[in-house]
Amino acid sequence: MSTVLIVDDQPLQRLGFRMLLESSPETDVVGEAAHGAEAIRKAAELRPDVILMDVRMPGMDGIEATQRITASGSRSRVLVLTTFDLDEYAHAALRAGASGFLLKDARPEELLAGIRAVAFGDAVIAPALTRRLLDAYGSHLPVPNSASVNDPRVRSLTEREREIFIAVGRGWTNGEIAEQFVLSESTVKTYVGRVLAKLGARDRIQAVILAYDLGLTRPAPPSHGA
Repeated sequence: MSTVLIVDDQPLQRLGFRMLLESSPETDVVGEAAHGAEAIRKAAELRPDVILMDVRMPGMDGIEATQRITASGSRSRVLVLTTFDLDEYAHAALRAGASGFLLKDARPEELLAGIRAVAFGDAVIAPALTRRLLDAYGSHLPVPNSASVNDPRVRSLTEREREIFIAVGRGWTNGEIAEQFVLSESTVKTYVGRVLAKLGARDRIQAVILAYDLGLTRPAPPSHGA
């Protein structure tokens, strides 16, 4: 069972999330918070597995709260809830250390699956959403240069690991990577684990953000079997 802290400034929204999560035997709601400062305090007090974090709240918003919680070394993983027209906030939250984000209109089963995935250390942002996020910021992507290539984290990767890193940065699934490089999915999973360890990335999402910041990936659809 995964413990969850719900953070949202709307009481009815918190109630809706609580009712959904309490209906699942896999989740246990341990607390609620109405703003970022309260979220930080309750995260330290309750040590939940997952924090459902709203972005726009009075006082301290979800982005700053996420940054402070992850910077504190907390074991809790943050799952940001946003709407499509607030993708810029989602990107900022991911940079702040969130483990992923879901749209607020996600289906109940998607939210429950997302919480479960985050609790087990996986990213929950769908590859399609990763690509859409990159598309939205395509004009702001830095141009790859020698500084990117010579980044010590990138230089620590083998050639194949670098290829896997770039594929992850493009939002490809393990299945798509396996098809592209003619590998088994279990082998790809092993490679991804090594890449995350060498990059010092908490999860797949943080690897996407790093690839984005280094200019190593550009918005592009996945390749298949070529």
